[in-house]
Amino acid sequence: MDISTEINGAKLETCVFNASGPNDSTLEELETIGKSKSSAIMMKSCTLEAREGNPEPRYRDLEHGSINSMGLPNLGYKKYVEFASALKKYRKPIVASISGLTLHDNEIIIEAFNSSEADIIEFNPGSPNTIGKPITGYDFNYMDELLTAVMKKSKKPTGVKLPPYFDFVHFERMWNVLKKHKIAFITTINSIGNGLVIDAEKEEAVIKPKGGFGGIGGKYIKYTALANVRKFYQLSEGKVPIIGAGGVYNGIDAFEYILAGATAVQIGTAFIQHGAGIFEKVQNELRQYMHKKGYEKPEDFRGRLKEL
Repeated sequence: MDISTEINGAKLETCVFNASGPNDSTLEELETIGKSKSSAIMMKSCTLEAREGNPEPRYRDLEHGSINSMGLPNLGYKKYVEFASALKKYRKPIVASISGLTLHDNEIIIEAFNSSEADIIEFNPGSPNTIGKPITGYDFNYMDELLTAVMKKSKKPTGVKLPPYFDFVHFERMWNVLKKHKIAFITTINSIGNGLVIDAEKEEAVIKPKGGFGGIGGKYIKYTALANVRKFYQLSEGKVPIIGAGGVYNGIDAFEYILAGATAVQIGTAFIQHGAGIFEKVQNELRQYMHKKGYEKPEDFRGRLKEL
């Protein structure tokens, strides 16, 4: 089975790669991804200056996923510009992830990556886990302003990573913003912000930042993520590549995302929990399920979800 894909001219051997965030902060971690079967090397969302992130404990594995309030710990954008050069030896697309804390920060970082070895840029406007910062993706007017500045500066194919939306009106408002700009792709979704997990035995929250509030990931968010992929696929009439993220643990998960309209899928929580072997596992299971269904390539069923 041929499960290769293409995102705005960047060819991926398969449609499965890592999500920004887990185990992609240091060069050593990124080289582990490079050596794995992940079909791209997605780097950590970076800010202008290095950040330690939120106080520990800030991540917890859960029965069906995870909760985190990492707070964008990263080495600062200059390191990731350097890392892009070191990662070229793996001969797979390198994706920079940018999450500047101000509009001006984003402009500086974008300009730096323009002359880097990164192939693609994923603009991540507003983690749900940065103390004191709102989730930018819910401010549609400011998103328009940000994208106007970012897309004007960027010389690389640039997509946007979105928070989850829950109302059709909000999907439509965000799409009305996105369609004004030359968006290379849409990644959806980021973690669902401000969940709360309680240890009943200890009668306390399981993470420290924000009194225990954090982003929920893994299987808990898969169905919300599928809905977001589907809605943006419909709104874009299948003309903008959609990258699905949230709860991908096996080949059937990946199949469902593609059926909903995804061009590729990212793996985050499952990468933390199962290691770099998860990429090959999901790819092999996707091929097996496609063979069972009689499909030869993702284009045979992408977006062809049947409605009752």
